[in-house]
Amino acid sequence: MVNWTREERYTKLSDITEEEYLELQEKVNQSEWRQIFHIQPKTGLLNDPNGLIYHNGKYHIFHQWYPLGAVHGIKYWYHYISDDLIHFEDKGIALAPDTSYDSHGVYSGSGFDYNGKLYLMYTGNVRDSEWERTSNQMIAVEQEDGSFKKLEKPVIESSPEGYTEHFRDPKVWEQNGKYYAIFGVQREDETGTVIVYESEDIKNWNFKGELKTELNEFGFMWECPDLFELDGQDVLVFSPQGIEAVDDRFENIYQSGYIIGNVNLEELTMEHGQFKELDQGFDFYAPQTFLDKDGKRILIGWMGLPEIDYATDDEGWAHCLTLPRELTIENNKLKQRPIKALEKLRSNEETAEGYANKHSVKLHPYEGKQYELIIDILDNDATEIYFEVRVSKKCSTQIIYNTKTKKLTLDRFESGVVSEAVEKATRSTVLDNELNQLRIYSDTSSLEIFVNDGECVFTSRIFPDNDAVNFRTSTESGQVYLKFTKYDIEFNK
Repeated sequence: MVNWTREERYTKLSDITEEEYLELQEKVNQSEWRQIFHIQPKTGLLNDPNGLIYHNGKYHIFHQWYPLGAVHGIKYWYHYISDDLIHFEDKGIALAPDTSYDSHGVYSGSGFDYNGKLYLMYTGNVRDSEWERTSNQMIAVEQEDGSFKKLEKPVIESSPEGYTEHFRDPKVWEQNGKYYAIFGVQREDETGTVIVYESEDIKNWNFKGELKTELNEFGFMWECPDLFELDGQDVLVFSPQGIEAVDDRFENIYQSGYIIGNVNLEELTMEHGQFKELDQGFDFYAPQTFLDKDGKRILIGWMGLPEIDYATDDEGWAHCLTLPRELTIENNKLKQRPIKALEKLRSNEETAEGYANKHSVKLHPYEGKQYELIIDILDNDATEIYFEVRVSKKCSTQIIYNTKTKKLTLDRFESGVVSEAVEKATRSTVLDNELNQLRIYSDTSSLEIFVNDGECVFTSRIFPDNDAVNFRTSTESGQVYLKFTKYDIEFNK
C-alpha cells in the first residue's frame, strides 16, 4: 500500500487539475471490485454516513469523502437524494473544507428540519501550526438551488471544560419545542462518553452536560452517537474505540453497538441494559439512523473500518455504505431487516429444495456476483452445516452453523485478497434461536448476511477472483433439508 505524507492527505480537490482528476476517475472505473447496488465513492475514500433525513418528499444521504485516494485525508460531504432509498441521484459535493472554521476537514454530523428548511450540523476540524486540533460545531442551510450555505461562525466553538478536542459528530433532534444535540467526546482522562447541548433557535446552544450511563470506563473515545425513541424505549447507538475483545465480541479494531433503556433529559441519566454489537461482521462502523416517510427507523452504516488496508486501496478508492435496514426492538434487542423497497431490485427468480449431507452438494447452480439469496432451513439433523458463497477453485466464503452450540461463524480465510490483510479470518456469534433462515445480499465485493429475520447481521467486504460466482452447501454429519430462493439484482442508479 502507498504511504501518504501529511501534505498529500491534506491536498484539496481544488489543488489538482481537471485532467489529473479525470485520470483518477478512469483508474477507479477500471476496478474489478466496483459495487453495483451500494453507494460507493466516485473516487477516493468514503466513510461515515451523514445527514440522513427524509425532508420535503426526498431522502438525503450524505457521506464523508476524501476524493484523492483511499486514505483518511481532508474530508468533504458528498450528497445523494432519493425517492425510495434504492435509486439515487448524485448531487455532488455538499460541504467542502473552505472556511477558517473547517479548514482541515468537514467532519460528521446530521440533518434536521427547522422552520421547513433542511439544516446540517457538523464538526469543523482545524489544525494549528503545531498540529493541535480545534473542533468547531458548524451549521449550514439548504438553498433554493439545492446547495448549502454555511453560517458565518460556529454555533459552538471548541470543546467544553473537562473534555479534549475529540468533540464531534453532532446528532440533532427536536423534542417538546426544543432542539437537542448529542456529541461523541473524550474526557480529559482519555475515556469516552457523550454530552448533550440544547437550543431554542438552533444558533445559540447551551451545554447541558454529560449523559450519565453505567459505561464509565468503556473505551477512549465514543464516535457517532445517535439517541432516539423506538417502540416505547430509548436507544443510544454509538461507536466506542478502545474496547478489549471478550469471547466472540468486540473483535474488530473499533466497535459499533447500542444500549436500550430510558433517558431522562432533565436529569441527563440513562438506565439501560448491556452494550450489544450492532453487526457481527468484519466491516461495519459509524452507523446513523433516521425516520423514513412512514415513520420507521432506518439505519445505514459505513461498510468499512478506520486504520485497515483494503484490496481496492491501490486502485484509488475504498469503502461503501450498507444497505438501508429497518430497526425494531424485539426481546430487548435491536432487529435489523433490509428495507422492503429492496425487493424492487429483484429479477429472475429461481427456487429449489433439497437435502444436503456430508458430501459437498451443490443444490442449484446459483451463479453470479450480484444477488439476493434466501435460504430456509426446513428440517435439520446435521451436527454442522456449511454454506459456501462466491465459490471458485481458489476462493470460498463460508458460513458455518453448529447445531449443538447455536454458534454461527463467518469465515473469509479463503475469500480472496482480503484474507491477506487481516489477522483473524472468522467472526462468530451464538444465536438466541436455532438457525432457520439466512438472507444474503451479495454485491461485487461485499456480503450482508441477515440471520433469522434480522436477529443478527454479518457485514463484510470480500475480494475474490472473477470466477468466484458459485454456491454450495454440505454438512459435517447428518443431513439438512433446505429451500432456496434466489433473485438476481438489476440496478440502475
